[in-house]
Amino acid sequence: MNFVSIRVITGSVPRLVEFYERVTGMRAMWATEDFAELKTANATLAIAGTRTVPLFAPGSARPADNHSVITEFLVDDVDEVHRNLSGLVTDFVAEPTAMPWGNRSLLFRDPDGNLVNFFTPVTPAAIEKFAR
Repeated sequence: MNFVSIRVITGSVPRLVEFYERVTGMRAMWATEDFAELKTANATLAIAGTRTVPLFAPGSARPADNHSVITEFLVDDVDEVHRNLSGLVTDFVAEPTAMPWGNRSLLFRDPDGNLVNFFTPVTPAAIEKFAR
């Protein structure tokens, strides 16, 4: 089994796609007006509109209602990313911080309130873990 993606349900696909394109520097691939994906080498961030929810199970997901998931991106230099995002991100939850597991992390919210973590491994163990 392989983990391949996480899907975020939103009330405004264009707004959320534009945000993630800007913060990641990646271009989204649009399948329909209700569905786009940002693909990395290891996983995909899928962004889907509320009209897609009934295709799975009506009422099974609600936009802008996440209180438990953090979407994470590995970056080369979290401090540089933080400087570059200062004019774009309006809700920084935590400035770049050294975490006990060896990463330096930047936590912020996307326009729907979902938590996003950009991180850079800084200890030898964390660097080795993500070098694979």
